[in-house]
Amino acid sequence: MDGQSRKHRILMVSDFFFPNFGGVESHIYYLSQCLLKLRHKVVVMTHAYGKRSGVRYVTDGLKVYYVPWRPFLMQNTLPTLFMTFPIIRTILIREKISVVHGHQAFSTMCHEALMHARTMGYKVVFTDHSLYGFADVGSIHMNKVLQFTLADIDQAICVSHTSKENTVLRLVYRKGADLLVEVIPEVCHLFPKVRFIVGGDGPKRVRLEEMREKFSLQNRVEMLGAVPRAQV
Repeated sequence: MDGQSRKHRILMVSDFFFPNFGGVESHIYYLSQCLLKLRHKVVVMTHAYGKRSGVRYVTDGLKVYYVPWRPFLMQNTLPTLFMTFPIIRTILIREKISVVHGHQAFSTMCHEALMHARTMGYKVVFTDHSLYGFADVGSIHMNKVLQFTLADIDQAICVSHTSKENTVLRLVYRKGADLLVEVIPEVCHLFPKVRFIVGGDGPKRVRLEEMREKFSLQNRVEMLGAVPRAQV
């Protein structure tokens, strides 16, 4: 925010909102109410729930777009990638949105809205409400989706320290640290001005340091080691 007096027009996006009940739904609702009290404009975008479709207004004038898309699995809409763009673009322009805030890693609508918003040059924020592992097929797929989304956002918010630890990358095999050992020398060879700053610790740090010595990249690859949470 450029200043305390600046007022934003915020679009909250998620497949999960009232009348469905849950932690994400309550979080979006109460966060929106707090932002309204601070005199920001807040609009919510979610999918239709039964006969609840179109534009509705809830407490304190909170405007909700119940987009006429039907969920196909666990309240999630079917991934379409580009078919959602026209209606997302219309809402962004009509409501004169300045910030798009997506909620929940498992929300298809969230990921697609953030992608389109960044394409149009909007500021985007993502809040992760989930805890998931790294071994099962579903978690592996979700980590890939998150990797794509988190690569091009302005801010990420985790709702707990555990969630934050789950989101921040660590230097272990499952995070792709081994790939860095192969990729960094190639990138440095192709692009002389590129520098790498690697934060974190783990069993793969030794391989990264060996790579740095082998290719004489001490001036271009900086190893920070373990980084305190507050400085991440």
